[in-house]
Amino acid sequence: MPETTPATPTPAVSVVVPVRNEADNVRRLTDEIAAALNGRWNFELIYVNDGSADTTEQVLTALKSERPYLRQIKHAMSCGQSAAVRSGVAVARAPLVATLDGDGQNDPSFIPALLHAFEQGGARIGLAAGQRVGRFGAYKKFQSHVANGVRSAILHDGTRDSGCGLKVFRRDAFLALPYFDALHRFLPALFRRDGYTIAYVDVIDRPRHAGRSNYGLWDRLWIGILDLAGVWWLVRRRKRVPQATEIR
Repeated sequence: MPETTPATPTPAVSVVVPVRNEADNVRRLTDEIAAALNGRWNFELIYVNDGSADTTEQVLTALKSERPYLRQIKHAMSCGQSAAVRSGVAVARAPLVATLDGDGQNDPSFIPALLHAFEQGGARIGLAAGQRVGRFGAYKKFQSHVANGVRSAILHDGTRDSGCGLKVFRRDAFLALPYFDALHRFLPALFRRDGYTIAYVDVIDRPRHAGRSNYGLWDRLWIGILDLAGVWWLVRRRKRVPQATEIR
């Protein structure tokens, strides 16, 4: 079961970070997130430990004793990145959620730019999404280019890069989305489906500081083809959302 809610003021933004076997990355990432947000937004930081087999739990427990804004949610076994994000959003206390990957390749210094873009987006904005530039690794760049090209051609979601972990969105709107594995890779299309607008911010990708990728090519590409067909069906089947008002 998730930990009890800490007795701290209600945050303006909850930062949710899924991690699996990232013991060598979480302390540095925590410092960077705090540096990006301290004194600017009241925040909480929720790490979702997705069945790690290394010392990630112990490192996060030690960090939690030092930092009152840090929470750790633990999956008994690995359930995947989308499930980890959803677990974190489900227990988040803020109306806005920021997400980023736990491997350090997403730079937390871009979170304020995403929050500013969201705040300036008007009443109907649902999502501010990072769009990676200058990605490291020719193979990753090629893989991302192919996957994003196929997705964009089928969904017409107006998004160059839906796979970037850096995002800010409305918590209630996210939890209202139909849940499925790899949901986090289709957020722009699904938020548009529900009538929200999207803001985009260019962000710089970084090389991984330590460790190796825990969510691999099979998850991101071949299984994604089946998910793409499902999202296409969801978008096509969406009916007009009624604006209901009680007449007194």
